[in-house]
Amino acid sequence: MARRRKLIVPGAERGVTAFKAEVMRKEGYDVDPERPDDVKYEVAEELGIPLRPGGGNGKLTTEEAGQVGGQIGGAIVREMIRMAQEKLSKRE
Repeated sequence: MARRRKLIVPGAERGVTAFKAEVMRKEGYDVDPERPDDVKYEVAEELGIPLRPGGGNGKLTTEEAGQVGGQIGGAIVREMIRMAQEKLSKRE
């Protein structure tokens, strides 16, 4: 089941997509800027998790799914924190 998250700011989708692609590229992944979410398959392969495009992933455990999502989300959150700290340090 695909999630349908909506961003609060209309039109922000392009910026968020570019940000995801940039962060994952910095992490060393080959990212299609138009489809940065596809990097999850590369992450899953590295972790030895059988995540496949097009569905059929119902047998994945919560732990396996969390490992893939954590690897990606963790990198994105770390970058957002770094950016916020940098911006705050310039205010002083």
